[in-house]
Amino acid sequence: MPELPEVETMKRALELRLTGRRFAQTIQRRPDLRWPLPAQLPQRLAGRRVEAFGRRAKYIQLFLDDGQVVLLHMGMSGRLIFDGNPQGAHEHLTFSFDDGTVLRFVDPRRFGALDLTTVEDLPRHRLLAGLGMEPLGNAFSGLELADAFRNRIVAVKLALMDQKLVVGVGNIYASEALFRTRLNPATPAGAVPAAVLDLLAENVRAVLGEAIEAGGSSLRDYVQADGELGSFQNLFKVYDRAGKPCLVCETPIVRSVQGNRATFFCTRCQSIDHAS
Repeated sequence: MPELPEVETMKRALELRLTGRRFAQTIQRRPDLRWPLPAQLPQRLAGRRVEAFGRRAKYIQLFLDDGQVVLLHMGMSGRLIFDGNPQGAHEHLTFSFDDGTVLRFVDPRRFGALDLTTVEDLPRHRLLAGLGMEPLGNAFSGLELADAFRNRIVAVKLALMDQKLVVGVGNIYASEALFRTRLNPATPAGAVPAAVLDLLAENVRAVLGEAIEAGGSSLRDYVQADGELGSFQNLFKVYDRAGKPCLVCETPIVRSVQGNRATFFCTRCQSIDHAS
């Protein structure tokens, strides 16, 4: 599933190509993706100018000149691809713009989503209301994590991936940030001292920033909008490296399962008892 760096990379690519462009034609090939598509979607987009882009969690936002906002979510396997050839049965939406640009929404598993709302209703939208703090936002800090994790006995990695607490970090980037913090992923979230949460917040921000600069991590379905692969997978320290030597201490990396998701960590580097 694309996580925050992959979605931010997509958003930046769309912003570069489509800001100021008008929708010329929208071809809709099915009535739904994960949920029903908005009624009269092609007609509501026709002629509208894209004024700006935003992102909330893993939702890309297109702000239109009439006050509408398009919300896009890639789901498990969704991709946005510029131009090129038609992508067959999995290309569910095709957007053409006034400069000849074509954007293809391709989603083999159909867990993606597209909805229309307004600027006024955006904060209350059912897909956005209740989401946690943005890890790249100005307010993200150890203090904010301490407030979110207070009295929680759930493992810190699962807390970090809880979208009601922190959005978009995802499995890969949680594992990598915890390794940099030398924090065992099974440590109860509420037991992590404030100083360690400060470091964790710094490392989450750093890992996500580096991943964005690398164009995300290309695993399975993910490619950038121009068809290029992301490259952050080449910088993994622990994720998907089970049995390989730790790049710091050479202890074999361990794979465990937390919340039905694979966790990768170094038993030596991440064995420090941070609990207060």
